[in-house]
Amino acid sequence: MARTSRILLTAFLIAAMAIGVLVYLSVRDRGSTTPTQPASSEVGQVVRDNSHRLNAVPDSRVTFVEFLDFECEGCRAVYPAIEQLRAEYGYRVNFVIRYFPLQAHVNAERAARAVEAAAQQGHLEAMYRKMYDTQAQWGEKHTPADGVFRGFAAELGLDMAAFDTAYADPATLDRIRLDFADGRALGVQGTPTFFLNNTRIQPHSYEDLTAALDDALAKN
Repeated sequence: MARTSRILLTAFLIAAMAIGVLVYLSVRDRGSTTPTQPASSEVGQVVRDNSHRLNAVPDSRVTFVEFLDFECEGCRAVYPAIEQLRAEYGYRVNFVIRYFPLQAHVNAERAARAVEAAAQQGHLEAMYRKMYDTQAQWGEKHTPADGVFRGFAAELGLDMAAFDTAYADPATLDRIRLDFADGRALGVQGTPTFFLNNTRIQPHSYEDLTAALDDALAKN
């Protein structure tokens, strides 16, 4: 990768972390409540068998996990860096996403439901990208964006009856909240939060990310 591109990606990462901290502090100071968590003694798993994988490498022992909120500006800021990581390491590393919608964001949980509904039709990545590419359109608003997300599904050519059913299905929300419960049990307080092979990492630059992946690959 060119030096300029790496500098830009590092800037994105630093900005994302700074925004993430501010978002967390805002949520905390506003006294936000958290979603009802599943009553399970098994919460606290970094990855589950049904967790969504953007890059699946069955014979790899290295897994990079992001707990994310599609309405989080920090997650949107770090998105280009994660995409670059996937381009560089996608054939050697499993990239997993876990839902962690913050209650202070009106549309975060709705966005996760839309992504989950799309995933059920095999369009996880398309909707995942759509959310970040359009975040400025619907994010940080105080009105529900259900219609906007349904429009995205139509643009992607999804079966709309199936999408509507999945979007409204309590099982869809249960899955999202199980991700959230896992995150809280693991100490996740804001987004984006990263784990590498079950260990939380706190990178401050793009080079920190690549170094962590290189080290994990060398050990596995």
